[in-house]
Amino acid sequence: MDMKIKIVDVATKAGVAPATVSRVLNDSSKVTPKTKAKVMKIINELGYQPNAAAKNLRSQKTMTIGVVVPDISNSYFSEVIKGIGNIAYSKKYKVVICDTENNAEKELEFLNLLTTRTIDGVIMVAPMLSNEIILNFADHEYSIGIVGRQIDHERIPCILTDNVKFSMQVISHLVGLGHREIAIINGSSHAVDSSNRLEGYLKALKEHQIPFHPELIENGDFNETGGYEAFKRLLAKKIRFSAVYSANDEMALGVYRACSEHGIQIPMQLAVVGVDNNRISKYLNPPLSTVNQPKYTMGALLVEKLIDMMNENEDAENRILKVESELLIRGSSDYKIKGRE
Repeated sequence: MDMKIKIVDVATKAGVAPATVSRVLNDSSKVTPKTKAKVMKIINELGYQPNAAAKNLRSQKTMTIGVVVPDISNSYFSEVIKGIGNIAYSKKYKVVICDTENNAEKELEFLNLLTTRTIDGVIMVAPMLSNEIILNFADHEYSIGIVGRQIDHERIPCILTDNVKFSMQVISHLVGLGHREIAIINGSSHAVDSSNRLEGYLKALKEHQIPFHPELIENGDFNETGGYEAFKRLLAKKIRFSAVYSANDEMALGVYRACSEHGIQIPMQLAVVGVDNNRISKYLNPPLSTVNQPKYTMGALLVEKLIDMMNENEDAENRILKVESELLIRGSSDYKIKGRE
């Protein structure tokens, strides 16, 4: 017998997912007799033997779920966490919050808690790690849920909004008000949300036959200070723009601060639109136009799905959950500009 044979090797040769092999080994009723026979045939051919100690370790439950977020101070993440926490508590699970401070190495450290069985499962909100790394954990039968990105694996439930679609709606709204030079302050370059929101921005410009100017793009790292500094860099370029699409509300706060310092009136001299509908957005002066993402609902639905899948109360069908976003037009962009010189 080759001691190096792993459950993934059995799954690959049998043409099934590792989770299916695991279910066969645990005599789960969710596997059809035909699939069970096929998998058992491969197990016998390869001489695979599950590690009894590891199997026992995996079967021990801590009733704890880890939630990994890039920045706990960002109200977007706190709302998602609230949804996760309330539903988890109702199902007798505890929640441990892991703040990576936008550090991919820390994110991987927290994910490794799965291998020590400190936690039963983990929910990653806007993860920085590559799909390949996350898939590797899932292939080894660890339970992972994702908020904000779609990863194709039968053990990974995901919930997300259509970033491209709502970004196009934002730009179309601004174009409808007469804006042609529209800047975008985007988030972290490694974030999938950033690339999707930029894609929507570019698609909308093309749809409305507006020339693309790369100098109108800045990176604000999804935080207020980053948005403030990004907007000041835009001003320093001495290029004309009449509107700013801020890829989240935190960065839009920085734009407001910079506008106040420079005597720029919102929306008469500059339209501003954010994303997330953070609590403070409607209390700004003027109130911030923004995209409402159902943050609490996303956290609640995802943790419910993950717990059901961990307990084999639900199979992998419908594991991709998509929720709608809504553009909320408020005072920061509710101003139609007149003709151009």
